[in-house]
Amino acid sequence: MSDPDDITAWLRIDARTTTSGKIEAADVDRLAAIGVRHVINLALADSDGALENEAALMAAAGIAYTHIPVPFDAPGDAHFKAFVAAYEAGATPVHVHCIANMRVSAFLYRYHRDVKGMAEPEARALMKRIWSPDSGDHPTMEPWARFIAARA
Repeated sequence: MSDPDDITAWLRIDARTTTSGKIEAADVDRLAAIGVRHVINLALADSDGALENEAALMAAAGIAYTHIPVPFDAPGDAHFKAFVAAYEAGATPVHVHCIANMRVSAFLYRYHRDVKGMAEPEARALMKRIWSPDSGDHPTMEPWARFIAARA
Protein backbone atom coordinates (compact mmCIF):
# COMPACT_ATOMS: atom_id res chain seq x y z
CA MET A 1 0.00 0.00 0.00
CA SER A 2 1.25 3.50 -0.76
CA ASP A 3 1.53 6.30 1.77
CA PRO A 4 -1.77 8.01 2.62
CA ASP A 5 -0.31 11.36 1.58
CA ASP A 6 -3.73 12.99 1.48
CA ILE A 7 -3.63 13.12 5.30
CA THR A 8 -3.09 16.72 6.43
CA ALA A 9 0.58 17.76 6.11
CA TRP A 10 1.74 14.17 5.48
CA LEU A 11 5.51 13.68 5.38
CA ARG A 12 7.62 10.55 5.22
CA ILE A 13 10.97 11.13 6.92
CA ASP A 14 12.39 7.64 6.30
CA ALA A 15 11.41 3.97 6.54
CA ARG A 16 11.09 4.31 10.33
CA THR A 17 9.13 7.57 10.61
CA THR A 18 6.13 9.29 9.06
CA THR A 19 4.51 12.48 10.30
CA SER A 20 1.35 14.47 9.73
CA GLY A 21 -1.13 16.92 11.03
CA LYS A 22 -4.52 15.82 12.31
CA ILE A 23 -5.79 12.39 11.50
CA GLU A 24 -9.34 11.17 11.04
CA ALA A 25 -10.86 7.92 12.29
CA ALA A 26 -10.58 6.37 8.81
CA ASP A 27 -6.85 7.10 8.80
CA VAL A 28 -6.17 4.67 11.65
CA ASP A 29 -6.67 1.61 9.41
CA ARG A 30 -4.65 3.32 6.68
CA LEU A 31 -1.74 3.79 9.07
CA ALA A 32 -1.98 0.14 10.12
CA ALA A 33 -2.03 -0.90 6.45
CA ILE A 34 1.33 0.76 5.77
CA GLY A 35 2.81 -1.00 8.81
CA VAL A 36 2.72 1.72 11.47
CA ARG A 37 3.15 0.06 14.86
CA HIS A 38 3.30 3.13 17.13
CA VAL A 39 1.63 6.54 17.02
CA ILE A 40 2.85 9.52 19.02
CA ASN A 41 0.36 12.38 19.29
CA LEU A 42 1.73 15.80 20.33
CA ALA A 43 -1.60 17.67 20.10
CA LEU A 44 -3.83 18.52 23.03
CA ALA A 45 -6.87 16.28 23.36
CA ASP A 46 -9.12 19.32 23.02
CA SER A 47 -7.31 20.87 20.03
CA ASP A 48 -9.56 21.88 17.17
CA GLY A 49 -9.75 18.82 14.93
CA ALA A 50 -8.35 16.37 17.48
CA LEU A 51 -9.50 12.80 16.99
CA GLU A 52 -11.80 11.65 19.79
CA ASN A 53 -10.96 8.32 21.41
CA GLU A 54 -7.67 8.19 19.54
CA ALA A 55 -6.01 5.83 22.03
CA ALA A 56 -8.88 3.33 21.79
CA LEU A 57 -8.97 3.50 18.00
CA MET A 58 -5.23 2.83 17.82
CA ALA A 59 -5.52 -0.07 20.28
CA ALA A 60 -8.31 -1.61 18.21
CA ALA A 61 -6.03 -1.45 15.15
CA GLY A 62 -3.12 -3.02 17.04
CA ILE A 63 -1.09 0.18 17.11
CA ALA A 64 0.73 1.29 20.27
CA TYR A 65 -0.15 4.85 21.27
CA THR A 66 1.64 7.57 23.20
CA HIS A 67 0.02 10.94 23.90
CA ILE A 68 2.31 13.82 24.85
CA PRO A 69 0.06 16.89 24.97
CA VAL A 70 2.16 19.92 24.02
CA PRO A 71 0.46 23.31 24.47
CA PHE A 72 1.11 25.29 21.30
CA ASP A 73 2.05 28.35 23.34
CA ALA A 74 4.35 26.52 25.77
CA PRO A 75 6.49 23.70 24.34
CA GLY A 76 9.16 22.70 26.83
CA ASP A 77 12.09 20.48 27.58
CA ALA A 78 9.94 18.07 29.61
CA HIS A 79 7.79 17.53 26.51
CA PHE A 80 10.91 17.00 24.42
CA LYS A 81 12.38 14.47 26.86
CA ALA A 82 9.08 12.54 26.90
CA PHE A 83 9.05 12.60 23.11
CA VAL A 84 12.61 11.27 22.83
CA ALA A 85 11.83 8.47 25.29
CA ALA A 86 8.66 7.45 23.42
CA TYR A 87 10.25 7.78 20.00
CA GLU A 88 13.28 5.70 20.88
CA ALA A 89 11.57 3.05 22.99
CA GLY A 90 8.43 2.52 20.95
CA ALA A 91 7.76 0.04 18.19
CA THR A 92 8.61 0.99 14.63
CA PRO A 93 7.59 2.19 12.15
CA VAL A 94 6.28 5.17 14.09
CA HIS A 95 3.88 7.90 13.01
CA VAL A 96 4.14 11.21 14.86
CA HIS A 97 1.35 13.73 14.48
CA CYS A 98 -0.29 16.82 15.93
CA ILE A 99 -2.85 19.09 14.25
CA ALA A 100 -0.78 20.79 11.53
CA ASN A 101 2.55 18.88 11.80
CA MET A 102 4.15 22.04 13.21
CA ARG A 103 4.83 20.71 16.72
CA VAL A 104 6.11 17.49 15.20
CA SER A 105 8.51 19.16 12.77
CA ALA A 106 10.05 21.24 15.59
CA PHE A 107 10.41 18.19 17.84
CA LEU A 108 12.03 16.15 15.09
CA TYR A 109 14.33 19.07 14.25
CA ARG A 110 15.68 19.03 17.81
CA TYR A 111 15.80 15.24 17.86
CA HIS A 112 17.78 15.03 14.64
CA ARG A 113 20.13 17.88 15.62
CA ASP A 114 20.66 17.15 19.32
CA VAL A 115 20.15 13.42 19.74
CA LYS A 116 21.18 11.96 16.39
CA GLY A 117 23.87 14.55 15.57
CA MET A 118 22.45 15.46 12.18
CA ALA A 119 24.03 18.57 10.69
CA GLU A 120 21.93 21.61 11.59
CA PRO A 121 21.26 22.65 7.96
CA GLU A 122 19.99 19.15 7.14
CA ALA A 123 17.77 19.02 10.24
CA ARG A 124 16.48 22.52 9.46
CA ALA A 125 15.70 21.57 5.86
CA LEU A 126 13.47 18.72 7.10
CA MET A 127 11.68 21.07 9.50
CA LYS A 128 11.24 23.72 6.80
CA ARG A 129 9.29 21.26 4.67
CA ILE A 130 6.48 22.07 7.12
CA TRP A 131 7.40 25.46 8.68
CA SER A 132 10.13 27.71 10.09
CA PRO A 133 9.14 28.69 13.64
CA ASP A 134 11.95 31.23 13.95
CA SER A 135 11.18 33.17 10.78
CA GLY A 136 8.41 35.51 11.84
CA ASP A 137 7.32 38.10 14.33
CA HIS A 138 3.95 36.60 15.20
CA PRO A 139 3.57 36.12 18.99
CA THR A 140 2.65 32.45 18.62
CA MET A 141 6.03 31.83 16.98
CA GLU A 142 8.13 33.07 19.91
CA PRO A 143 7.76 29.96 22.12
CA TRP A 144 8.68 27.78 19.15
CA ALA A 145 11.70 29.90 18.22
CA ARG A 146 12.92 29.46 21.82
CA PHE A 147 12.11 25.75 21.72
CA ILE A 148 14.17 25.04 18.60
CA ALA A 149 17.03 27.24 19.83
CA ALA A 150 17.30 25.21 23.06
CA ARG A 151 19.74 22.32 23.25
CA ALA A 152 18.95 18.92 24.70
